[in-house]
Amino acid sequence: MMGKKKRRVVVTGMGLVTPLGIGVEENWQALIEGRSGIGPITRFDASDYATKFAGEVKNFNPEDFVPKKEARKLDIFLLFALAASKMAVDDSRLTISDEESPRAGVIMGCGLGGLTTIESGFKTLLEVGPKKISPFFIPSIIGNMAPGLMSIRHNAKGPNLSVQTACAAGTHAIGIAFHMIRDGMIDIALTGGVEAVVTPTGVAGFNAMKALSTRNDAPEKASRPFDKERDGFVLSEGAAVLVLETLDRALERGAPIYAEIIGFGLTGDAYHMTAPAPEGEGAIRCMEMAIIDAGIRPEDVDYINAHGTSTDLNDRFETIAIKRVFGDHAYKLAVSSTKSMTGHLLGAAGGVEAAYTALAIQRGIIPPTINYEYPDPDCDLDYVPNVARKAKVRVAISNSFGFGGTNATIAMKSWEEEE
Repeated sequence: MMGKKKRRVVVTGMGLVTPLGIGVEENWQALIEGRSGIGPITRFDASDYATKFAGEVKNFNPEDFVPKKEARKLDIFLLFALAASKMAVDDSRLTISDEESPRAGVIMGCGLGGLTTIESGFKTLLEVGPKKISPFFIPSIIGNMAPGLMSIRHNAKGPNLSVQTACAAGTHAIGIAFHMIRDGMIDIALTGGVEAVVTPTGVAGFNAMKALSTRNDAPEKASRPFDKERDGFVLSEGAAVLVLETLDRALERGAPIYAEIIGFGLTGDAYHMTAPAPEGEGAIRCMEMAIIDAGIRPEDVDYINAHGTSTDLNDRFETIAIKRVFGDHAYKLAVSSTKSMTGHLLGAAGGVEAAYTALAIQRGIIPPTINYEYPDPDCDLDYVPNVARKAKVRVAISNSFGFGGTNATIAMKSWEEEE
């Protein structure tokens, strides 16, 4: 018996809440101008911390997206998710009817959930006692409440999932949603990632691991992927939601189309809690899987939005992995890390970077890797240094790798490009 024909899946809407701005256009303008969203921490007194800066979301007013009464009950990560989902649905001009509702899913990635609420709840418990804990404490800290609230808001009664795979979570969520639509399980998905852990324990925890940059004298230059002077990543926060649907449905309703998703890869290193596998072995298999799933050749890829965290091992091993997968073509394609501008949004990173990749395809401009000042001989590819580049991007991939040795890659292309 012949297999069912795979359906084409496109991105028809996007919502972004990041250190670069609120909404697609604010983000895009900052990206192509090579602006950093990193600055001194304002949420709490960080004077005793080894790292005193982060990528905080600025000028975010929850009441622009959520009624004031509801907003008071929710952790900031949930507010970010709801805001991004509203922008994405509006951007897509999407309305999910009652008839369509069972075939509309919400799949979101999240790393840590409501850390702000956990910290404030524990403080209340110690200082006042258990009877003063809010009844909204548990609902506000669990990661799956993001897709839960999004499904309620947008009438999506299909699969409702929260993917907890650290820094790969957003990309995993998008890949899962893509496969669900491609294989006929659902027709529509709201998907991406969310994170909000620029908090006292969040920063202290990553400082204890020696994972964060300590370039306190120049925060905007601290995230410097592939640069020889890199000294760790920059912790950031935010959310990205993408609307995915079948190409046929999008064309039928005249929806805007950013890009087509064509492949997904996911692997595990089975090596170490926090360090990537030597020589990028897991990343190699992940990119190869996405390329095979997409039905393309390595030399078809024009651009890679790298995981590019600004840590020694990640940047070195990701470079090695790209060279192993693409061979000589590795030196012909463009590679950039938008984390140089946003910092690392952990569970939201893959969603944000998928959105940026789709925009690069649609608008024909590749975002730069800023703060690239001192070339590292171990990192010798074309990282689109410091200045955005006009280029036709037919096919691109976006990489995300997380603690626990979890890896994810999605492949996209210009949707007009026929199979």
